[in-house]
Amino acid sequence: MSAYVERNAQTITPDMPAVFDGMKLAAVASVLYIIVRCLNLTSPTAAPKIICRNTPLNYYLLKSCSILTKEYIPPLLWGKSGHFQTALYGKMGRIHSPHPHGTRVYLPMQDGATATFDLFEAVGDHPTSDDITMVICPGIGNHSETHYICTFVDYSQRQGYRCAVLNHLGALPNIELTSPRMFTYGCTWEFSAMVSYIKRTFPQTWLIVVGFSLGGNIVCKFLGENTANQDKVMCCVSVCQGYSALRAHETFQQWDQCRRIYNFFMADNMKKIILSHKKSLFETQSSKMNVTDLHRLHTATSLTQIDENIMRKFHGHGSLREYYEKESCVNYIHNVNVPLLMVNSLDDPLVHESLLTIPRTLAEQKENVIFVLTQHGGHLGFFEGAMLFPQPLTWIDKVIVSYANAICQRKKENLEWPQTADGTEPKGKV
Repeated sequence: MSAYVERNAQTITPDMPAVFDGMKLAAVASVLYIIVRCLNLTSPTAAPKIICRNTPLNYYLLKSCSILTKEYIPPLLWGKSGHFQTALYGKMGRIHSPHPHGTRVYLPMQDGATATFDLFEAVGDHPTSDDITMVICPGIGNHSETHYICTFVDYSQRQGYRCAVLNHLGALPNIELTSPRMFTYGCTWEFSAMVSYIKRTFPQTWLIVVGFSLGGNIVCKFLGENTANQDKVMCCVSVCQGYSALRAHETFQQWDQCRRIYNFFMADNMKKIILSHKKSLFETQSSKMNVTDLHRLHTATSLTQIDENIMRKFHGHGSLREYYEKESCVNYIHNVNVPLLMVNSLDDPLVHESLLTIPRTLAEQKENVIFVLTQHGGHLGFFEGAMLFPQPLTWIDKVIVSYANAICQRKKENLEWPQTADGTEPKGKV
């Protein structure tokens, strides 16, 4: 009997390593397949898709701003993943971010709030030798000290632009609120106060309006809600915004592209900002919030719940739907007559593809609008680099300054520009 078992063992044992090797190879192949799929390594790089009307101004801008017509090449190993681009932006903002030094300006508001912004003077010569100020509105909960803003400001300064960066009300950890109100999705009061200050202080300057993510919604709403706000504005650039909070909040509840997970983490960050101003927001006589609202804030797991229980009440909106409708730029952006550049990424996990019909339709209908859609870039990522390590300066930093330079040069060459009532050039052959 023992001899029989021994013979069987001798016949089976030599084959076992081959079986295990096959299983290992299959496991490795599966892991590599998952990595390739998750990182989209087989996705080809491409030049951005550009939607715009065929006008002399658009032809000039696209010819002068050649970066928009060239291939955007993200870092090879991870740059084709919108999740990795977004996560790196969210965690680090930018790589080796500079720290430009500016002057903080405090502006008292009529309701007792105190708006703040940081002013950075140009440190280089502008290509046209004109006085141009970039008025910048950061993304949700961001400010002048946020790394991606610092990188963009430093680059713009060196290209000859003065920069004014709004600090969203309540976003700076060392600045206390002076009224029971903080920034919301589309409140333009603080941005308007900053722009008015710049116009008064530098009457000779022209303005380039720039908004990132939530800031893109605010600047487009600001320009569209009153055409007088477009005075002295040369152009507007909006990056990675969602255009309609009402339509966006529906997609933000979905698990597609892990959007629900992003929603949870963004809500958690908003809770921290709100709770850091607990005394000002909940414990003053003029506050519109009470203990019940505070309890609901602690248990909230989504931005929608925070908007319903806290954010909409700052301006007395009767319902969440009313809040989203009145604070979204989709209802105002068609009134923007200055040249408008809107940039989004197709793999942005925060902005659902269905929302991109808004800028696409606008660009097809209005002559002053250019809509740029990249294949890769994530949400406010747009990193560039060879293999693994990204460069400090991103593709979107270069795009904004290149577009601004083209606008300034066009105005320099044509002193009567813009020549029509709606802010566009006369029609003609391209």
